Amino acid sequence: GEEHYNCISALHKSMRGSDENASLYWLARMLEGGEDPLYVARRLVRFASEDIGLADPLALTQAVAAYQGCHFIGMPECEVILAQCVVYFARAPKSIEVYRAYSNVKECLRMHTGPLPPVPLHLRNAPTRLMKNLGYGKGYKYNPMYKEPVEQDYLPEELKGIDFFKEQET
Repeated sequence: GEEHYNCISALHKSMRGSDENASLYWLARMLEGGEDPLYVARRLVRFASEDIGLADPLALTQAVAAYQGCHFIGMPECEVILAQCVVYFARAPKSIEVYRAYSNVKECLRMHTGPLPPVPLHLRNAPTRLMKNLGYGKGYKYNPMYKEPVEQDYLPEELKGIDFFKEQET
């Protein structure tokens, strides 16, 4: 019932708050109460990207490994795998930079009126002669061929200068 959602919320908030003791408590409360360990593991996968993100890119690897470990061996043996992951997450630095940026992109798409801007011609593949003649791929700079980063626009003209990693006005 409702306690299922209350406990997972408490676990998330304890890890987010870097409280490893409370994180272990809520994990144990869920597992000892009969919660499906794969449910917890799936939520940890989401937490790895949503709350830790680029502050520790290995968090996602830890979460996926915990999920796979739980899938392979099940309860009660997998409880220590989840406990290790939960403590790792509680101790990990946190960043919601990517989560926020992606939310800003979604908001940009939702708020757009009319047809979405086309993909710039230089970013389009040109597998046929007709496409090449229409200018697909023309002027594209293949970065690995240059010693220095190249100046090149990757967003449609209408979005030039937008930075989804900065706070967007709503």
